[in-house]
Amino acid sequence: MRPFAPGARAAMATLALLCALPAMAFPDRPIRMVVISAPGGTTDIMSRMLAQAMGEGLGQQVVIDNRPGGGGIVSSEIVSQAVPDGHTVLYTHTSFSVMPSLHAKLSYDSLKSFERVSLFALFPGVLLVNNNLPVKTVQELIAYARARPGKLNYAAGTTGATAHLSGELLRSMAKIDIVHVPYKGTGAQLTSVVSGETQFTFASLPAALPFVKNGRARAIAVGSLKRSAALPDLPTVAESGLPGFDVNAWNGVMVPRGTPGPIIERLGREMKRVTTLADVKERAAVQGAELTWTTPQEFTTYLNGQIAKWGKLVREAKISHN
Repeated sequence: MRPFAPGARAAMATLALLCALPAMAFPDRPIRMVVISAPGGTTDIMSRMLAQAMGEGLGQQVVIDNRPGGGGIVSSEIVSQAVPDGHTVLYTHTSFSVMPSLHAKLSYDSLKSFERVSLFALFPGVLLVNNNLPVKTVQELIAYARARPGKLNYAAGTTGATAHLSGELLRSMAKIDIVHVPYKGTGAQLTSVVSGETQFTFASLPAALPFVKNGRARAIAVGSLKRSAALPDLPTVAESGLPGFDVNAWNGVMVPRGTPGPIIERLGREMKRVTTLADVKERAAVQGAELTWTTPQEFTTYLNGQIAKWGKLVREAKISHN
């Protein structure tokens, strides 16, 4: 093989330098963080927490752009079509991994259209029951439901929401006949359980805690594999008779496919730093969040598992998009 001429070597070195410049200069302007949810909810609060702290570390403002709609389809479409230079990022959550199963065709590929940066937070759900329901454990709830097929209603949000997936996973694993009643908003969902309009629900920790503390509903388990630090005496569904039951809502950050590796690494380093900040940890705990950090490869593996898991449930339960 003939060696490169000095001029060719110089040209290649210049080209390599030019390719590296965008990453070296990153970020050179504010970063747009497209958020899957509307303002005000837990996901929005967490995204703003991350954006503020990341902006301080990156030396550029991270601007929140709330783009709810379609269970995350709207925000995902926007970011999948953005210039892959790190200045547009996607802050998304669990429904991102459910949409491929609910829709025969999307304008983007959930895996191929994005590069993963890192997970940011995990949220255990709390299984709440109406106070008049004569059950205090998951096993008692299952037995009660089996004795009354089709008579127990569980409250949840729209199709594919975490509460809905939790209820359907319970139905599938416990082999019980229960009815999904959708509500617009967590407040209405929880109020229905308190009033007895529905008998139980899975709710995010921050939403559930006030109802548990004031005695308006009874918490009998958490949906994650690990117990919650906020309710350490409350068992998990898995240890209450359904081994393997695991529903953790998640938040994470992605960028468009083709974003240079050094830029992804820079964003990842900042996210890792943010997860170690004491004030961020404290504010996240109020939202019922457990901060976490992953490499892009670990996030990809996690996402693959989530897509496969919920895809199987959607097919078996014959869940369709409303």
